Amino acid sequence: MTWDQGLHKGVTTLAAEHGTQTVRELTYLEAIRDGLRFALQHDPSVVLLGEDIGAYGGAFKVTQGLLDEFGADRVIDTPMAELAMIYAAVGMSFQGFHPVVEMQFADFISTGFDAIVQFAATNHYRWGQSVPITIRAPGAGGLRAGPFHSQSNEAWFVHTPGLKVVAPATPADARGLLLSAIRDPNPVIYYETKYLYRSLKGAVPEGEVTIPIGEAALRHSGEELSIITYGAMVHEAIAAATHLEREGHSIEVLDLRTLKPLDEAAILATARRTGKVLIVHEANRTCGVGAEVAALIANEAFAFLDGPVSRLAGPDTPVPYSPPLEDAHRPGASAIITAARELLAY
Repeated sequence: MTWDQGLHKGVTTLAAEHGTQTVRELTYLEAIRDGLRFALQHDPSVVLLGEDIGAYGGAFKVTQGLLDEFGADRVIDTPMAELAMIYAAVGMSFQGFHPVVEMQFADFISTGFDAIVQFAATNHYRWGQSVPITIRAPGAGGLRAGPFHSQSNEAWFVHTPGLKVVAPATPADARGLLLSAIRDPNPVIYYETKYLYRSLKGAVPEGEVTIPIGEAALRHSGEELSIITYGAMVHEAIAAATHLEREGHSIEVLDLRTLKPLDEAAILATARRTGKVLIVHEANRTCGVGAEVAALIANEAFAFLDGPVSRLAGPDTPVPYSPPLEDAHRPGASAIITAARELLAY
């Protein structure tokens, strides 16, 4: 795959080679909708649940039109009760369904926390029961939505045994990882980035094309320093890498794509190849996914390092309402460039 850098503020075009596979240019949002439509068309066990996902088409219009295509038995509007809808989805999964539950915002997943971490995540361990549910969690900032609609709370679930967690950064991955999540026998938290919904377009293959859960993607090759990241920060990292290349540096960018299970082989390979690692994520720094990646590299690739494993992340504060403060809170290309320069000079 090759990347062509687009607008600075996170907009990147993916030009992918798919052989004879038919591809379309879709936004990140359209790719998610297309994945849902494909799953509904080809698997009668797939059902959608969520607040206002039917006639209204969802808070962000991701499910727009699906009610008319598939009916109210498969696109189910629920009450404003995340705990109830997740428990209902778990029960449906016991009966052979593959429910996909939409949280209007990832922030609201906290009211369904018990159903996810105490029940869905533990069922297979307790009595061998698979729980094939997918929970869509529109997360992260950039839309000026304030602290209750902009959180990046993926680390809660990465810490929970029994769950898988994915975070696609491109339209193709958004569709492919969604199809993989729906088919997985485990509960999967599917983090989609609201900021990318309409700001990002890319080539998306049609048909039976999935992205395996647990495989990272090398987005930019380099030799001096590795940036390891996921979600919207992938595009900021590529913008930073492109800028630093003009200064004569060679920067690698690894997109994790799956946060649990991590692709440990890919993480260690890039760390050993370049010897310097900068980990970037939008979530707050303390106990974030980056801490686990840093610990892995320190344990397994220490002898290859030419500098400390560095982290750039959101500060340990709520996401601000103020646009300038949110911009300062959320890592961007300029902050990544500054952090990379410091590490390059070490």
